[in-house]
Formats: sequence, structure tokens, C-alpha cells
Amino acid sequence: MTELFGIPLQALLSQLVLGLINGAFYALMSLGLTVIFGMLRVINFTHGAQFALGAFGAWILLSWLGVPYWAALLLVPLMIGLASMAFERTLLRRLYSMDHLYQLLLTYGLALIIEGLLSVAYGSSGMPYDNPLPGGIDLGFMFLPYYRAWVLSTSLVLCLGTWYAIERTSLGARLRAATDNRELVRAFGINVPRLMTLTYGIGVALAAIAGVLAAPMDQVRPAMGSGLVITVFAVVVIGGMGSILGSVVTGFTLGLLESLTKVYFPSLSSVVIFMIMVAVILLKPNGLFGRQS
Repeated sequence: MTELFGIPLQALLSQLVLGLINGAFYALMSLGLTVIFGMLRVINFTHGAQFALGAFGAWILLSWLGVPYWAALLLVPLMIGLASMAFERTLLRRLYSMDHLYQLLLTYGLALIIEGLLSVAYGSSGMPYDNPLPGGIDLGFMFLPYYRAWVLSTSLVLCLGTWYAIERTSLGARLRAATDNRELVRAFGINVPRLMTLTYGIGVALAAIAGVLAAPMDQVRPAMGSGLVITVFAVVVIGGMGSILGSVVTGFTLGLLESLTKVYFPSLSSVVIFMIMVAVILLKPNGLFGRQS
């Protein structure tokens, strides 16, 4: 059997595919954070709880109303996105002119409230969600479930679609212009507060979509986003705060590096991303793709 640095090539390729799938969640989640930060300059600590809400929304629709996964994939992000827009208009908007610490406290407090309410209502133990795509394909070196292939391809399409919408469309041009100079954009008659509300809703909807995608792969539980969001924040810092391309590329790349570390240095697999983050902060504080402040 062919080996690479003492590891069978078949096992290594399998681990890389799993790393790509993990990277898909890192990219999708960090993309939502970056969209919000890029326009609103708000670090959304509620992101992990909104990820969990996406998974719970899919589970509730299926368990209570019999709504299938494919409909939930559209309905849940829409509902959570609209709810988050109401939150931005009524609470978060009041803090834009204040110190960023207040925004952090508000979003972190909301995350604790969401997780607490979910724990009270459903307990802390996980609940299963049926796989909507049973079966898989034999790649020769591993058996890849159809659903994991679907998650990977869907994440790629969403990431590329979001990048294109922000970098290549008129709406994206308005969002980027409002980020750089809100007063000038407002002088052209563009409703900047509405753009900000829409931006927050889109960023949260991306987290909710990631939650729906994760529901059949993991146990649906209140704290399922708590650990993930910490890693995602590290991904955003490494890629560059506010960089759409940085979030996507860094998310998938770090997923691969993490999977390689599990093969060659298992004891470091849980901290390798944070080690890279420290190195990037020391050598390039704006991130690998970030703009100079």
C-alpha cells in the first residue's frame, strides 16, 4: 500500500475529504460573520446560537409540522433572517454610535438567552435528524455519503454566490460604498439603514443555513454552535476581518490543515487553528486578505 510520510495514502485522502467538509462549515459560518462585520462593524457573538437555531428550526418543522428537509432549507434561514432584522432595527441599531463593547455585550447576551431558552425547552442532550440523502458513492479510497457531498457542494455554491453578489453586483457596490463612506452614500439618496438591516439579515441567514445543513450530520442540541463559533472567529481573524474572499479561502484551507494535523500530530489538532491565528496576528495583524487599516 502506498504511503506518504508513514501514513497510507488511502487514509490520508479520506481525511482530506473530511477536512474539506469541515472547512465548508468554517467558510460558510465565517462568511456570515464577515458580511456583518464588513458593513456594520459589529462582531456578532450571537452567530453560534443562530447556527443552533437553524438546526432546531429544521428539527421543529420536521417533528411538529412534517415539513421536509428541502423545504426547511429555504424556510428556516428566511424566518431566522427576518427575526434578526427585527433585532437589528429595534436593539442593535441603537448601539452603533456607542463603544463596540456594548455591541459585544448585547450580542453575547442574546446568544446566552437563546441557548438558555433552547436548553429549558428541549434539554441539553442531542436529538437526531433523519438523513434526507441516504446512500453514498465509492471513491475508491473511501465511501462518501451523498449528504456530505451535498453539504460540500452547497457550501461552495453559497460562498461563491455571496462573493459574486457583494463584489460584482450593484447591490454589493452600494454595500461596499456604504461601508467606506455612509454619509456620501446617503447623499445619493440610498437608504443606508435599510442596507444595514438587510446585511445583518443576510449574515444571520448564512449561519442558519449552516445549521440546517449540520442537523442531519450532528445531534441537534442547544450548544452545538458554541465551540464552532470560537473556531470560526479564528478563521475570520486569519483571513482578514471584512474580507469575503479571505473567509472562504481560509475556511476551506484551515479545514484541510486541521485534518492533516489529526493524521500527523493528533494532539495538536484542536489548537492548530489558534496557533496559526497567533502567528498571523503577530506577522500580519490585518489578516492574510485584510486591507490595511
